[in-house]
Amino acid sequence: MVLAGGLSPERNVSLSSGTKVSQALRDLGHDVALVDLYFGLEDYPGLEPEGLYSAPPPAQWRSVERQAPDLAAVRARRRWRGKGAFGPGVLELCAKADIVFLALHGQCGEDGKVQAALELLDIPYTGSGYLGSAIAMDKDLTKRLVKGVVNTPAWTFRKYTAEEIDSLAEGTELPCVVKPVDSGSSIGVAIAHTRQELRSALAQGLEQGGRCVLEKYVKGREIQVGILDGEALPPIEIIPREGFYDYENKYQPGAAEEVCPAPLTPEQTAEVCKFAAAVFAVLGLEVYARADFILDGDGRFWFLEINTLPGMTPTSLMPQEAAAAGMDYPALCQHIIDSSLRLERKV
Repeated sequence: MVLAGGLSPERNVSLSSGTKVSQALRDLGHDVALVDLYFGLEDYPGLEPEGLYSAPPPAQWRSVERQAPDLAAVRARRRWRGKGAFGPGVLELCAKADIVFLALHGQCGEDGKVQAALELLDIPYTGSGYLGSAIAMDKDLTKRLVKGVVNTPAWTFRKYTAEEIDSLAEGTELPCVVKPVDSGSSIGVAIAHTRQELRSALAQGLEQGGRCVLEKYVKGREIQVGILDGEALPPIEIIPREGFYDYENKYQPGAAEEVCPAPLTPEQTAEVCKFAAAVFAVLGLEVYARADFILDGDGRFWFLEINTLPGMTPTSLMPQEAAAAGMDYPALCQHIIDSSLRLERKV
């Protein structure tokens, strides 16, 4: 079973990942049901649960819209009035599966909550466990744990209100990057070069709960490294056509140039791969992840964050890195399942 969607700002990315993963696994001969965590069986009215294993995914799930979804509108669309993140029939379907492939991204999917629920029910699932997932989702906690292992830009973590924005903007060194502490896909991320830009970014951060990391801006090349079973894959360099590697540039075809393997010296490749594997180990992660770095003008790598359920969409990076190592998309999905099944997660 492939679990995607959910109630996260990254739900559209997740649905695209889940659609591609489910098709790849079906092509390998697996019986696969693709289910939205939040809507569950609502997406397939009148269909018996067994029919999910041959049902085509809704066409709109295949691509990612330019803007993140309006979650209030998503909530309003659910006809089932049960509370919580799991839609009707989801846990029952998970319990019947040999393994649940987590194609979820962001809050309530990549933050350990779903992993913990499945683990308590003794349901096998893919990727890192609940604790490593929760730690890696928290950018402040992640940086605290890895700062003695890799270079990471100076930062502060603040929970603030609208009344505190002016004083926070005046007291922060510029330029800086404003990031929600527990979100992904660059949702809510802004680079501030002026006080006014910082005020605007902080005001936008209130929409994500007013819990932000303010990180020193490091100019340089964007290098990302996938890790599979603790070993680094060939790094990839991201070159956006415009601006930085934000939500739109990540998921709209042609919005960024992606070069894999990244044009680095052998020494640089070895160094960034070592750093990525070290972060993976320090956080206690499992199976796979993707670490993000900046290579500055002086040749130093700066660690930014790590994603425990990296995207598997048509434009995602982890599959490109696996391909550069000789592993095609279906083989990558199968490898993730096989590695996850070998883990012993005990309640």
